[in-house]
Amino acid sequence: MKKVAFPIVALVLTFAFFACKNETKSETEALPEDLAVAEASEETSPEYLYVTASSGLTLRQHNNLNSEKLAVMPYGTKVKIISEEKETTMTVGGIKGGMHEVEYNQHSGYAFNGYLSRFFPPDEDMKPKAYAEALKEQFPKVSFSETTGGTASNPSNTASLLLPTTQWHEAFYIAKQLFEIPTEFAFPEPKGSNEEVVKETKPKSGVWTSQLLVNRENDQLEKIIYSYRTEGFRYTVTISQEGDAMKLERTDVAD
Repeated sequence: MKKVAFPIVALVLTFAFFACKNETKSETEALPEDLAVAEASEETSPEYLYVTASSGLTLRQHNNLNSEKLAVMPYGTKVKIISEEKETTMTVGGIKGGMHEVEYNQHSGYAFNGYLSRFFPPDEDMKPKAYAEALKEQFPKVSFSETTGGTASNPSNTASLLLPTTQWHEAFYIAKQLFEIPTEFAFPEPKGSNEEVVKETKPKSGVWTSQLLVNRENDQLEKIIYSYRTEGFRYTVTISQEGDAMKLERTDVAD
C-alpha cells in the first residue's frame, strides 16, 4: 500500500506546484496593466498656475468676492496651489469658476481660478514660435505652424498655435498678449447676440480699424476675430475651438 500511496502523493504535490506557479505568473502579468489603468485614469492637479489677468488678480482672505483683499498678484505671477475648487461657484466677466486657495509671497488666500492658467503667459514681444517651443517642453500636444501666401503685391503670413485646452478665456488671454489684441478688449461673454462687433474706443493715431467680432450660437462662443488695419498693413487674429484644443491664428497682410 505504501508503494501505491507515494506516487499519488507525488502527483498531488506536483499538480499543486504548477497551479501555484501559474497563479503567481497570472497575477504578475496582470499587475503592470492594472497599474497602467490606474495611472491613466488618475487626474493630477497642477502644483502651480499663472495669473492671466492683465490688470492683476486679487488675493482674498476667504473664498468669496466680498472678502477682504490681501494683495494684487501681477500679470504672469506664478502662484502655488494649496487646494482646488473643482465646482463652479461663481461667474466673473462671463467666465465660470471658483476660488482656489493659493500661496503668494508666503501668504495664503483665495483667488478666482478663471484668471489662472496652466500655461505661463507670453512675455512682452515674445515671438509665437518661441512661445510654442517653450510650452511644448511641458505640454507635448502644443503645436505651431507658419505659412506664407497671398500675392506678390499683397504677401501674407499666417502663424497658428494649437493649445491643449477647451477653455475660451484661457486662449483669449494668451492670444491677447501674443498676437497684440489691445488691452481694452475684455473677454467676450458667451451669452449674447449671434454676432457682435466691439470697436476700440481710443485707437492709436493712424489706425483705420481695430475691432473685435464675436460669433455665438445658443449662448456659446463659436469664434472670436480681432481685426486691425492701418495704411499699408493689416492683420487678423482668430480664436476657435478644434476638438479638444483651442486654435489661435494670426494672419498678416501687406497692402
